[in-house]
Amino acid sequence: MNKKTGNILKFVVFLGIGIFFIYWFLLKLDADEKAAIWQSFISARWGWVFVVMLSSLVAHFVRALRWRLLFKPLNLSPSVGNTFGAVMVTYLANLAFPRLGEVMRCAMLRTSEDIPIEKSLGTVVTERLFDMLMFIVIVVLGFLFMFNGVKDFLYNTLSQKFSNLPTLSLIAAIAAVALILLFVLYKLFHKKLMKFSLYRKTVDLLKGCVDGVKSILHLGPKSTFLFIAYSIIIYFLYIAGGWLILKAFADTAALGFNTAFAIYLFGTVGMMISQGGLGAYPVLVWQALAIYGIGESTGLACGWLLWGSQQAIVIVVGLAFLIYFALLKKKHQVQQQ
Repeated sequence: MNKKTGNILKFVVFLGIGIFFIYWFLLKLDADEKAAIWQSFISARWGWVFVVMLSSLVAHFVRALRWRLLFKPLNLSPSVGNTFGAVMVTYLANLAFPRLGEVMRCAMLRTSEDIPIEKSLGTVVTERLFDMLMFIVIVVLGFLFMFNGVKDFLYNTLSQKFSNLPTLSLIAAIAAVALILLFVLYKLFHKKLMKFSLYRKTVDLLKGCVDGVKSILHLGPKSTFLFIAYSIIIYFLYIAGGWLILKAFADTAALGFNTAFAIYLFGTVGMMISQGGLGAYPVLVWQALAIYGIGESTGLACGWLLWGSQQAIVIVVGLAFLIYFALLKKKHQVQQQ
């Protein structure tokens, strides 16, 4: 299977998952439930939706500032405007094909700043590795913030489907024993497993990830501090978007920032399993809100408005910059003739 065919297949699969989620939940809803969701939409405080859009745009701008720092060791200094534009094109392209945006981002900087793709691609990899680390930290923090609510919600939900579900203490004990067993097996068989190519490649990949994250520490004290500060601001704004959308509905306005943690974590899973989060994102936001006793109509309306406002910013601003880069490329081609 060539790369082009693989990308098309990914697009079809992820888009199909999104459409399936939409069809499945629309099929489950009766006329009264659909009417209730629509009523939640039209009764929403739309001023808060525009604030969500603004916070999303600011987060993308800060991401551009953070990415720009990674060019410092390469003695390159792309403009803030072109870097921001490349980031917005990234998100736009990812709506069409997963991970296409990372290549597009580098191509936009080659067009506007004459930076070779191979150089900017290395900075993108480093940035993504750090994002993965940040997400793990947020998952841990979110779990600590929401432990009691999530624990009870998941256990009660599973108990309804499995009558012989073991107690939480037994589940925790089994998990602890499994982790200890995996650690012992790693210590005993690590050297023997290194004989296998797949295991060696996995180990090398993990070491490469660690080295990539460590490289951020070599940016210099000021740049390293800024990189971490920008990262905190980016993810704060991502989570704050979920908190702001809660203000748009009377039923959710009183919910706190811990609920926004749940929205972010569940929503991120939705972005992973379907094309651009289509269908899956709103459904999982609703499931996150269900932990706090929010009904289906408000939960789904909240999820769709949050997802739609974020994607609207990406489409409008991303398309504007895509046109800008296309015109810039054409101008360069005319000048070279």
